[in-house]
Amino acid sequence: MRHGLRRVIFVIPFTSIVEQNAAVFRNALGEFGQSAVLEHHSAFVPTNPPKSDPDHYQAREKLRLAMENWDAPIIVTTAVQFFESLFAARPSQCRKLHNIAGSVVILDEAQTLPLKLLRPAVAAIDELARNYRSSIVLCTATQPALNAPDFRGGLEKVRELAPDPPELFRKLERVRVRHVGTLDDDALAAQLRDLDQVLCIVNNRRHARALYQALADQPGARHLTTLMCAKHRSQVLAEVRRRLEAGEPCRLVSTSLIEAGVDISLPTVYRAEAGLDSVAQAAGRCNRNGERAAESSEVRVFATANGDWAPPPELRQFAQAAQEVMRQPQFRDDPLSPSAIEAYFRLLYWQKGDKELDAANLLGLCAASRIDSLPLETLAAKFRMIDTVQMPVIVPFDDDARRDIESLRYAERSGGLARALQPYLVQLPRNGFDALRKAAAIQPVAPEKWGEQFMELVNMDIYSSEFGIWWEEPTFMNSANTII
Repeated sequence: MRHGLRRVIFVIPFTSIVEQNAAVFRNALGEFGQSAVLEHHSAFVPTNPPKSDPDHYQAREKLRLAMENWDAPIIVTTAVQFFESLFAARPSQCRKLHNIAGSVVILDEAQTLPLKLLRPAVAAIDELARNYRSSIVLCTATQPALNAPDFRGGLEKVRELAPDPPELFRKLERVRVRHVGTLDDDALAAQLRDLDQVLCIVNNRRHARALYQALADQPGARHLTTLMCAKHRSQVLAEVRRRLEAGEPCRLVSTSLIEAGVDISLPTVYRAEAGLDSVAQAAGRCNRNGERAAESSEVRVFATANGDWAPPPELRQFAQAAQEVMRQPQFRDDPLSPSAIEAYFRLLYWQKGDKELDAANLLGLCAASRIDSLPLETLAAKFRMIDTVQMPVIVPFDDDARRDIESLRYAERSGGLARALQPYLVQLPRNGFDALRKAAAIQPVAPEKWGEQFMELVNMDIYSSEFGIWWEEPTFMNSANTII
């Protein structure tokens, strides 16, 4: 209001936490929350007004138009939705663009912008700030080094909102980070057994499963993976929190999914080598609430001895840049300091080079075209933040899920049921989905009505209480086991 801006657009990288953020905003705004906050992302299914409401269809159409136009004071959306709209060529995706002008755009976890699209994404937000009266806020604990002139085509007139970040960082310091060398699984499992309460985060699902199996006989051993549906993961986390609060043993093995906004706090965290931004996210699960002294709260970074567990190709360069920074004497004792994080991102961007930071040459295409002849369809096709196609499968995990699946068979409209079933979805890579389809382990719900919109896991023998969707030789996972 002070600056005459029209709305706040809150952009989140992870679909999994959009809903909880939107709920927090609605609660904070009290009676105005329901009408003021608009949620818009691929997994969102609006709740239809009751049919008894005489304005039922008019209300549905109003909500649809509001979502398409982003016509609300507060928009909560994903990075995919936001940036792909800026480069879109279809009218339905572009109708919201005029409402981005004159807005506060908060990019949460700004460091997660994909490197292959980093230069065009930065150019887009720079254009919004320069010529469309948008106020861009990059919100993160690991600020990417996007300022000009160090970053080609970077942001200008950037100012820090927090007073004295180095001093603030010092006051909020809660952990110590150190590299503990190379560990094979036996040595790693032995160290985890020696600690009563510990979290270990690794880079792929197969490693997480193997490590958990090595610890399964230990008190409080638990495992988290995105092959579990969200309802299942919530139950595991609730049990973990209960054990932690009661002072009981708790040894949790997880993929990086736990770094995406999960509110949990352990005294010791092990993190397989990754980028410093990932190490910082892992550190956010250690002594999260400052309940212990920083000196007794340790994040131990380790290299894996097993070549199968090494960081996947897209993460290896992040891990290598982090290693180089951590080896430098001025950062060895404090690798998560603001200066260390800046050095890490500068090194990473230098190693990548301008071409890899605009892998599809989108800026080159724009520079070679007149403003009235931009190759809009080509730009839209090439600006894709997610390459791999994930297919949703509904897991009949409990009585509520089974009831809603059964209701789908007879429902006239799917909106409310689709939303209720969101916590029971597991996203599978296309080849895995096809393999399960061929084996008749998944089948469509009421295909005569919904086609293959709702696919149900009908063979619950391959859904484990420890591993989620799992079977002895998941060969189709070999090409996709790096997805969190």
